[in-house]
Amino acid sequence: MIARRPEHRVIDVHAHLGPYSLFHIPDPDAATMVSVMDRTGTEVTVVAANRAIQQDAHLGNSQTLAAVDAYPDRIAAYAVINPWQSPERELDRLADDTRFVGIKVHPSLHKYPVTGARYAAVWEFAESTGCPVLSHSEHQSPYDAPALFETVAERFPGAPVILGHAGITPAGVDESIAAATRHGSLWLEVCGSQMTGPLICSMVEQVGSGRVLFGSDFPFIDQRMSLGRVVYAPLTESQRQDVLSGNARKLFRWRPLPGERGVGDD
Repeated sequence: MIARRPEHRVIDVHAHLGPYSLFHIPDPDAATMVSVMDRTGTEVTVVAANRAIQQDAHLGNSQTLAAVDAYPDRIAAYAVINPWQSPERELDRLADDTRFVGIKVHPSLHKYPVTGARYAAVWEFAESTGCPVLSHSEHQSPYDAPALFETVAERFPGAPVILGHAGITPAGVDESIAAATRHGSLWLEVCGSQMTGPLICSMVEQVGSGRVLFGSDFPFIDQRMSLGRVVYAPLTESQRQDVLSGNARKLFRWRPLPGERGVGDD
């Protein structure tokens, strides 16, 4: 049987790597992830190690880089910045190591608000370099409710910020849309167990297809399931391709994702 070639180019901007302490994730290793990417037609996935988010940012970031080294054409790295674990050290590491293409923060898990002083260096770095920052966002969270990112956008208008999960719940999506409509530095990302095709369409219709990004939360959520929500959403093909990969190529310019350079480039 001949495998059918995927119809769309795909870049996944929200994924993780490795085991998670709160529940079992089957096969969370890079090799398994790449084998699924082969089936879905995903060219590149940008990952942050669960260990970096949960326990040890420095060690977990090293695990992410090991995955990049094993699959340099398929996996790209976020540097996790934990505000309680020497954030300046990890920012210096990020600046010096070109394998990192972005920053990942998780204010709800680290119990520190995005507007707090310990995150200021993250937003300053992002504004000065154009480095994308993927943040968890969650409706009614005191740490990363979508409305809080409006304060970040006002203080650091040049910092590109991806609202991971776009607030998670339908009400959170509405709040994320409102924030992104008012601030061009805020981007919306579509993964989450409550996400639906109609919610994705609302993002595209109200914010525009140029600032909505595909992410899967892989391997927490099967990449195939997250991808299906976009593939079968009632979007135009141009809008769908913006979400699936075009916008990621546009956003990740500070350090381009694998596959960005053309055949004729040096």
